[in-house]
Amino acid sequence: MKRRQHHGIATAALAIAFALPTSAQTPAAACTPPADMVPAQLYGLWQLVLWPQTSGSEAAPASTGALLFERHPEYPGSVRGSLKRTTPGNDRQALVSGDVTSGEFNLDESADGVTMDAVWEGNVTPSGCGQELRGIRRPAEGRTTLEPVMNFVLKKAPGWR
Repeated sequence: MKRRQHHGIATAALAIAFALPTSAQTPAAACTPPADMVPAQLYGLWQLVLWPQTSGSEAAPASTGALLFERHPEYPGSVRGSLKRTTPGNDRQALVSGDVTSGEFNLDESADGVTMDAVWEGNVTPSGCGQELRGIRRPAEGRTTLEPVMNFVLKKAPGWR
């Protein structure tokens, strides 16, 4: 009889666990403050949304894509990676390198790996728990381009925590 009673309690506990949202089942992990984020926390796949700074919105992006960051082979405190995103007419691919220091995110973009095409400057969002970066992407100094200065948001892809 006691055995059946324990079985009933276990079944009820499982039913309650499955009924609760995932966030209620496990305690929230402590977030790294933006100022304490290190380049290694950038490693992985990030989803990208870009929209013109003077018009548009995150909900109606001018470009979407992804960035994959890995450890920079020459500079241990930096990242290197690849960018793939949509643009009017063609998709664009580029090499990127950058870092995060004291909550500030900086990235250089180059289509050919030699000439800098764009500069990204942003911040780790305080509420993003190290999983979201926001800022602006602008053409590199001296570059003539039809692309305007754009706002960006990068969100770490699920599974790359």
